[in-house]
Amino acid sequence: MDTIRKIRQEVREALSGIRHVLLVLSGKGGVGKSTVAVNLARGLAKRGYKVGLMDTDVHGPDVLVLLGLEPRGLSADGEGKLLPRQGPDGIAVVSLAENLSPDEAVIWRGPLKIGLIRQFLSGVRWGERDFLVIDSPPGTGDEPLTVMQFLADAISGAIIVTTANEVALADTRRSVSFARKMGIKVLGLVENMGELICPNCSERIRLFGDRTADDVARELGVDLLTSIPFSPDLIDALKRGESVWDRQTVVRSAYEELIEKVLPAVKEK
Repeated sequence: MDTIRKIRQEVREALSGIRHVLLVLSGKGGVGKSTVAVNLARGLAKRGYKVGLMDTDVHGPDVLVLLGLEPRGLSADGEGKLLPRQGPDGIAVVSLAENLSPDEAVIWRGPLKIGLIRQFLSGVRWGERDFLVIDSPPGTGDEPLTVMQFLADAISGAIIVTTANEVALADTRRSVSFARKMGIKVLGLVENMGELICPNCSERIRLFGDRTADDVARELGVDLLTSIPFSPDLIDALKRGESVWDRQTVVRSAYEELIEKVLPAVKEK
């Protein structure tokens, strides 16, 4: 416990210039957690907030790809503190992917991963920021547990991303329970890819049947922050280097709803 307290103190000092820390979680991989984290950060930045984005997903560090950035290696200042790079919309970005080739697998045991997460949380020169969005590893194992333990009461709230299929929703229940046991405030759920928007007729089709994240949110006593549809048109736009925020779409409206609900929730803390 003495070691945990020491690390928490290091983290508090490293994050002393940050007003709000938002943790983006998911019960399982593949539900769009990193996409939500990136677009949440960009949306906050477009509203004039100073935003940092940290990718602590050791085995799937996708933040750089989603921002359209090429890895160039982490750099440090004279005191050995890691320096974020500037991403789109002025976001300060730190990711493990900076020091990996795109095809390189991370084959590390627990102590190495925990050491990396400790360095990321306590060893970055963030400066003054309104928000730090943390893309957490999925699940309820060592990596997300380490993030929560080290951050302790620095987290303003957790946003849990899910799809509406039964496997993901079952894991989402575990994530909500996990966060609560760790004393983390759950701001709510984000349902991703709940509906498909037909590119020809604009009809909305439920991809996973009638079951929705809203049902699970009510069962668990948390808010459904937004439901983000799957849009083939948006996939094409992203391939052209555009972002969710470059044009008015139903997907952008869903992210705007997310931000409108998150802002008052964190200001209540």
